[in-house]
Amino acid sequence: MAPKPKEFKDDFWKTKDFKISIGDIIQKEGTESTDEPLVPMGPTQKPNVTDLRSWDMKLLERYEPFYAPLCDMCCLCTYGKCDLLGKKGACGIDAAAQQARTVLLACCIGSAAHSGHARHLLEYLIDKKGKDFPIDMGTGIDIEAPIMRTLIGKTPKKLGDLKEALDYLEEQMVHLLSACHTGQEGSSIDFESKALHAGLMDNLGKEIGDLAQIVALDMPKGDAEAPLVELGIGTIDREKPVILCIGHNVAPGAGIMDYLEEQNLEEDLEVCGICCAAIDITRYNKNAKIVGPISKQLKFIRSGVADVIIVDEQCIRTDVLEEAKKNNAVVIATTDKMCLGLPNKTDEDSDKIVSELVNNQIEGALILDPDKVGEVAAKVAMKTSEGRSKVKVLPDLDEVVELAKECTECEWCDRVCPNSIPMMDAVMAASKGDLSQMQRLYDNDICYSCGRCEQECPRDIPIISMMAKIGEINLQDQKYNIRAGRGPVQDVEVRRVGAPIVLGDIPGVIAFVGCTNYPDGGEEVAKMAEEFLERNYIVVTTGCGAMTLGEYKDEEGKTLYERYSGSFEAKGLVNMGSCVSNAHIPGVAIKIANIFAKKPLEGNFEEIADYILNRVGACGVAWGAYSQKAAAIATGVNRWGIPVVVGPHASKYRRLFLGRTDKEESWQVNDLRNGEIVNGEPAPEHLLYAAETIGEATVMTAKLCLRPNDTSKGRQLKLNHYIDLHKKYFGTIPEDIYKFVRVQKDIPITYKRDIMKILDEKNWKPRKLPQEPSLMDMKGD
Repeated sequence: MAPKPKEFKDDFWKTKDFKISIGDIIQKEGTESTDEPLVPMGPTQKPNVTDLRSWDMKLLERYEPFYAPLCDMCCLCTYGKCDLLGKKGACGIDAAAQQARTVLLACCIGSAAHSGHARHLLEYLIDKKGKDFPIDMGTGIDIEAPIMRTLIGKTPKKLGDLKEALDYLEEQMVHLLSACHTGQEGSSIDFESKALHAGLMDNLGKEIGDLAQIVALDMPKGDAEAPLVELGIGTIDREKPVILCIGHNVAPGAGIMDYLEEQNLEEDLEVCGICCAAIDITRYNKNAKIVGPISKQLKFIRSGVADVIIVDEQCIRTDVLEEAKKNNAVVIATTDKMCLGLPNKTDEDSDKIVSELVNNQIEGALILDPDKVGEVAAKVAMKTSEGRSKVKVLPDLDEVVELAKECTECEWCDRVCPNSIPMMDAVMAASKGDLSQMQRLYDNDICYSCGRCEQECPRDIPIISMMAKIGEINLQDQKYNIRAGRGPVQDVEVRRVGAPIVLGDIPGVIAFVGCTNYPDGGEEVAKMAEEFLERNYIVVTTGCGAMTLGEYKDEEGKTLYERYSGSFEAKGLVNMGSCVSNAHIPGVAIKIANIFAKKPLEGNFEEIADYILNRVGACGVAWGAYSQKAAAIATGVNRWGIPVVVGPHASKYRRLFLGRTDKEESWQVNDLRNGEIVNGEPAPEHLLYAAETIGEATVMTAKLCLRPNDTSKGRQLKLNHYIDLHKKYFGTIPEDIYKFVRVQKDIPITYKRDIMKILDEKNWKPRKLPQEPSLMDMKGD
């Protein structure tokens, strides 16, 4: 007997892929039967390269790409090189399209790095745990994969379910990369649309990777009280054998920690890491230690502390083998991304590999089995550590002074420095016995330790080695605490803060992410985070940015992680984890749309992104962005409607997304409540903005948290912070303040007299406040 209509579930009549005939319910041909209830799908399940193009065009019309070419030439094919300055290339491409193609290529490289990482992790974990291993994020997280749900329209229940999403991602990446070929795409705007798609695929790949490792390796699952772990060069016990892991893939480091635990060697060896591998190893086992971000890499290798150096993938110096040889450290490569010309020893007996490495019969080894890496690394470290003790020495301080005297003041070190730091002055001061200038460049990574100064020095002065030695003067002070990466925000946290964020009562969510290519060191970034924390913003962080925030202490010797809560709440500092954990930043914005606004996640990207752009006051800060991954990360969150402020070096990515406040028509929104087109304000004003100074970045970050949906109370609060910060750094009330006052109730009471004067001068008139601001269903759609 057919069930009565009242027995159907509420969403039955919305169900897709069914047709009804008399007496039958027939499933659409080609679909498999399932015991799970079928969920209605949105319009863009598994969106292809052009499915979200209309949304991209809305963004790109409002936030026009601004190009800053490093070169006017195109050298991509044998027609070239072609001069594109006011001309077209031999294939017909113009300068704008060529710059946009370069951006797409960078985003594809960055996205491929994360998705390749995710593929490697997923296959490894399925092999270790089985494809049916459950995806269980604990009682606090029901929306475990918000990006995957929004794009794919499915909820992953087990590790094997993640393969479908990864297969889809890889298919899209092939199409995107093919568009870079000569004689394919010719429109700069369509190149940008494809770059946005590559960034979105980057979001998905990171979510797959982090979700897989969290559930399979039992990492913290949104735990606000994740443990504090040790950070800093000074935390490493140099009396023990030391294994250093560099890169982003946790598998080799986890293999090492497992082996040490199995053999009861945890107290006998030090395992530490640089870059995101360090963060993820400490998420897996709190006994591991973090040396620091990528900027510590060359200095620490040169120090000779590490007996064995494990490299996996991404952000590793490509000359790591050459540098390791200088102090007889052993290098083990562990992924197919970086083999370093080493012999593949994966299938050989572990003890034989150990013997060959210890006796210098091979330069290093490529071992693609993480468990074998653990055994070999530990045995080699124990066998070589004592014999290497005599090489664990940098030039002593007297030698540093003598080496500095070789300087001829040619200024080549200053000219080639990416940050134009006064390296020659520091070397000359050292030649006179004053080491303080070089110490200052060492502290807070003002010197990034790229080594270009050494490469250019005609006297072959080992500047980085000298600096590493000088840095050891205050070695005991280089000890910090960082909260272990907690993973995503819990659903209950979103329920608590969703309304305050959307209405503006919490002024914003600020995400500090990216590399450490800072123009003037990391301390100013930590102080920027502190500024927003003290103003009751929510601050989230990942990767090298998270380490930078941990390297700053107050007068009482406490780090930011020791002073502020790890909860996703006003005045909370949330370390989500490594680079792949960046996925949880757009992820929490998606959760706000789902949990607070009750919007389903079912293949409906445009609806969710439109909500985030107009209602969720979030802004990213990538002050030291340097890699192609950073380009993909920023472009991906831009597509969700989240703006990003980058440092001055990021202009080398060649493209920004800047709004035009003089084009009033571009800021119109549709009030979904009544279908009326309403004149809006430039909120957020830009999607991708490069600031020259930390003051400019701080002010712009506060400004980019403004949203059309702010209530008057929320707008008052946000404008108050914007004005306060502008007065702090520039000494004035911002000239454009009138553009963000919709009605008099928006005006902060503290500044009401001054602002009313500005409004009168500008002939300001109140504007109508939209109830449900949106870019969807606009005229012309």
